[in-house]
Amino acid sequence: MRIDIYTLFPAMFLGPLQESILKRAQERDILSIVLHQIRDYALDRHQMTDDTPYGGGQGMVMKPEPVFQALEATAGSSSAVVLLTPQGRTFTQDIAQELAQQRRIALLCGHYEGVDDRVREHLVTDELSIGDYVLTGGELAAMVVVDAVARLIPDVLGAANGAGDDSFASGLLEGPQYTRPAQFREWPVPDVLRSGNHGLVAGWQRKMSLRRTLERRPDLIDEDTLSASDRQLLDEIRQDLGEPDEVGPGI
Repeated sequence: MRIDIYTLFPAMFLGPLQESILKRAQERDILSIVLHQIRDYALDRHQMTDDTPYGGGQGMVMKPEPVFQALEATAGSSSAVVLLTPQGRTFTQDIAQELAQQRRIALLCGHYEGVDDRVREHLVTDELSIGDYVLTGGELAAMVVVDAVARLIPDVLGAANGAGDDSFASGLLEGPQYTRPAQFREWPVPDVLRSGNHGLVAGWQRKMSLRRTLERRPDLIDEDTLSASDRQLLDEIRQDLGEPDEVGPGI
């Protein structure tokens, strides 16, 4: 997969893209990430990429010419062009899965007060936001998207089912995890995880996943999609928590 990133601040990406899983994926040629400095495509000798907005208002707006020039020269016709903006649809694991199926995507980092709307209308194919808050620019949001998408590409994580066990991948939050030592201070690892009984371990992990989701993100639980055994576990969890068996408001 190739990801092209269009930004006014490419140096912001150098650390995150050269560490850990993203670094190894690029070294193994599973993933190609190419940074593009939008300013290099400005048409005037001062390399201006922004200007005051028509109609007045505070701040500056990114000019359309450098953005169009940059993407038309380098993005390729097969690329999905994604603008990172607070006005976009909220980025989720499902959207990460969608993007991971693409052979090539282009991420456009907005800045200042945003981009000229002709970029949205005639160049961008999707708009994404990573949450209901405003950042200085789209660079940090682009890093989040790159990381979330990259780990879904086959062989990037190494473990065959690594991404499939993550929170949200199954529609539920991931349950608690433990490692050595078996006893740390007065806190032991649950006995079931040291039992060697894979069936018991799997059942406990599923129950803990359901419990954590019920406690922290009950909005994620759709009982119509759960198996009969999951619904039984959910009833047990509600009894343990002192809640009614029936699904209440907000669950």
